[in-house]
Amino acid sequence: MVVNGLPMKRMKRRVTADLYDFLTFPSYSTSASGSGAATPFRANIRSFLSKHALMPPLSSLFPHVMTWQIVLRIGDATESSDPSSSVVYLDVVEEDVARSRSIYCDQCRVVGWSGHPVCSKRYHFIITADGNAIGGNRKPCVRCGDNLHLSELRSKSCSHVATTDDVEEWVYHQLEDTTHLLHGVIHSNGYGHLLRVNGREGGSRVLSGCHIMDFWDRLCKTLAVRKVSVMDVSTKYGLEYRLLHAITKGRPWYGEWGYEFGTGSFALTVESYKSAVETLCSLPLSIFLLQGLKPSTQLQDVISFYQSLSKSKLVKIKDLFCFLMKLIHDARKSTSRVGDPTFKRQRTSSGVLSWSRADVARVEEAMFRVLRAVSGSNWVNSRALKGAVCRVAPPALLENCLMELRGKVAGEGRVVNARRNPDSGSLEYRLEPRNMSASTSGNDTCVSNCPPCKEILKQDLKFLYQSILHPQTMSICPPDEIRNLAISSAEKLLDCKQFVKHYKNETLSSGNGDLVCISCELELTDQHKEIAPDPPAELVVLPEKATVADLKTEALRAFQEVYLAFRRFQAEELVGFGGVEDSTQVKLLMGSTGSARLRVRCPWKIGVSKYRLERGMERWTVDCKCGAKDDDGERMLACDVCGVWQHTRCSGTKDSEAVPAKFLCNRCSKELVRTTPSVGLCKNETRSYGKSLNSP
Repeated sequence: MVVNGLPMKRMKRRVTADLYDFLTFPSYSTSASGSGAATPFRANIRSFLSKHALMPPLSSLFPHVMTWQIVLRIGDATESSDPSSSVVYLDVVEEDVARSRSIYCDQCRVVGWSGHPVCSKRYHFIITADGNAIGGNRKPCVRCGDNLHLSELRSKSCSHVATTDDVEEWVYHQLEDTTHLLHGVIHSNGYGHLLRVNGREGGSRVLSGCHIMDFWDRLCKTLAVRKVSVMDVSTKYGLEYRLLHAITKGRPWYGEWGYEFGTGSFALTVESYKSAVETLCSLPLSIFLLQGLKPSTQLQDVISFYQSLSKSKLVKIKDLFCFLMKLIHDARKSTSRVGDPTFKRQRTSSGVLSWSRADVARVEEAMFRVLRAVSGSNWVNSRALKGAVCRVAPPALLENCLMELRGKVAGEGRVVNARRNPDSGSLEYRLEPRNMSASTSGNDTCVSNCPPCKEILKQDLKFLYQSILHPQTMSICPPDEIRNLAISSAEKLLDCKQFVKHYKNETLSSGNGDLVCISCELELTDQHKEIAPDPPAELVVLPEKATVADLKTEALRAFQEVYLAFRRFQAEELVGFGGVEDSTQVKLLMGSTGSARLRVRCPWKIGVSKYRLERGMERWTVDCKCGAKDDDGERMLACDVCGVWQHTRCSGTKDSEAVPAKFLCNRCSKELVRTTPSVGLCKNETRSYGKSLNSP
């Protein structure tokens, strides 16, 4: 239900059973319009919002930034003691681009869609990190900082009266916030960008990254989104996840939802990306282990330790990192019952006991004191250790702490190691220097059901990542030829950030047979392709008896609705059907589904319109020695002589953020010599040095 100009009813947060379930909403079995036929995004978004969303009174203040709100529950909220904590607010901000602060889309520029005309609308889908919604909840007072309901214009603390400019400033600030759990933007032509996904490591208390991605994917399918790009700069455990996940899974993390190679920086292709993945995955671990009679290194000790820990052979780099990621996943599951800062409950024969983090820390410290008191390198069996601290906590908690004790840091640079006694088979513990834990564990008959704790596993993962995968810190163990190949492959994977999913659900389908679905392309007359390229096709849905005249009218209306520069266009004819009367039925010409090309003309020069292209009015040329011919989002500089842009990294440095001392233009071969950190000289001319194409 949509309420225009009326206050939104106050939501009773304790009632969540009637809300849509975040884990299953929306269903994409049918289109948002409910007709069963293929419908375009521009129609689906209107139907979706009118059916599921509420519009707060804020929208009446400035209709060019309208905020819609959908309230969802997470799973069965009735099982939670605080149902309001299981509520998710999805805000849909409808932005009128013509009156927006930012007309052009930087994401379109770097993903290869800079030739699209500027769309009339942008729809932002946002889930905030703090659990509040943009529309219908609270905003801070610009003077005193007190939180006010959006319907409240006067602060009770300082009596400041908020203006529409204050509220609008706050809304735009929300669009630029980097802490959102979800932020995706979709243009009115159905092309979109996934800007932000933050799961539990990014601040979410309930939702994982997978939960959020599942929801986003269902939403895009329901709305008939056409293509969505994502710039993968995600990290996990402090590591570049696009490199780590490519080694373990052969694709980026977003590839789990169908995102594939879109565009690569530095002119990289999909073939080079796949080749780099295969090269790194297939490198044998033996190249890091063969050292002749030299003493073993820490890298060799860590690799050997995990090879001995695994039940299957770890032969290649991929095997090692897959095994390590599995151990971390298992350790996270096993420690979640005591690692969560909130209380977790565990059933025992005597009833239900709750253990806090403080309880666990107290027991562990008592066990550390016992192990510190043991002289030399003697082992302490689990029964003796448990008996020594039996007065500290209940038996169930002691047993749990014993199972989780291995790998715990006991201070003074020492950690707890554990092993199975070769004679009795019982668990034994002792303190060891931190840098000896991996190699010693491998020599002390450690078994697979007693792996290191999650903290040690993450430390080893980071160490192996830096020693084997990352190009700037890769070990010097392999031969130069293999090492150079590995470094080159790793750099390619790090340079491939842009991934795209092509949603193929907008297929031509007439549904019940009473509709005609035509994919219409636009052909501009008296215009050059380099000035105004043809826009993507638009789907037009017509009644069964629609005529050619109806098709012309609806097709032109669709493009005028989607693109700002086409508002004054006039239809001329259907290409290929010049001799056909306008009264002829479309279904007789093309059937229920088909494609058509509409030739249009504009009474004024489209080339001078600021809405002509997403790349903006500026005309720039990229010609880098790496082969790049377009903006890819990487740092670039321009030649003062010919004005051609090229990457700073390709001009004499491996650091993409540094400006080279000398820059040799790839086009005119003129040389710039850096005289200050920000100014270069060329034929006695000065200019700003190292400007990025996508910088503000």
